[in-house]
This record gives sequence, C-alpha cells and structure tokens, in this order.
Amino acid sequence: MKPNNSNIETIDDKQFYQLGSDVLKSIELALEAADDELDLDLDVERQGGNVINVRFKDRSVIVVNTQPPLHEIWVATKSGGYHYRWAGTLASPVWLDTKTGQELMSDLSHFATTQSGKAIKITLLKS
Repeated sequence: MKPNNSNIETIDDKQFYQLGSDVLKSIELALEAADDELDLDLDVERQGGNVINVRFKDRSVIVVNTQPPLHEIWVATKSGGYHYRWAGTLASPVWLDTKTGQELMSDLSHFATTQSGKAIKITLLKS
C-alpha cells in the first residue's frame, strides 16, 4: 500500500537498520514491562539480532523480524502474516501494513492483546 503522504522520507540501508532496531527494542521493552505488570508468563527472545519470538502462555507465538533487502518489518501471528513498509519521517517514524494500511505498533498491540487475553499497549520508544 502506498500511503498518500508526500512527507515520507526515503531511508537508506543504515537508517533502516537503526529504525528496525528501534522497533524491535521497543517491542521487547513493552512486552517485558507488560509481562511484569500483568503476569502474562511471556517468553520474549531475540534471535540473530533481527528477529523477536514472543511465546505466550497458550504456546502461541508472534514473530517479528526486519527484512533489510525490502526495508520492511514482517510479523507472523495466529491470525496470519503481515508486512509493514516505511511510511514516515525520521522525526516521526511510521510503519504501515502493505495491504491494510494499519500502523505496526497498533496492530502489534492488538495481536498481543488477543493472544495474551489481557490488554497490552506497544509503542515506539523515542530514540
């Protein structure tokens, strides 16, 4: 999906790496905080630097990984697979689903809430 936003900044590989790393770190920290607060019994594991596996009490999994050649972030959940493409600025990072146009962190909050059975909010930390 191509957002109708002429303010989208083009990013290079180095910027994608940093932005993707910021997203993954934000996800890790938000889920670890939710686990501590809500006693969710989550297992949040980073693999190879660019993949996060989140295992829930019911043994379901969410996988989030960066795709450097495509400058995308991919998410796999019980409900399906999703691809998010850069649609923001360096000052205001945004990742949108290539099919629905939904925002990444909002979708992740929904997916994690659905799979955990408790309200979880995931937001992008300011770097």
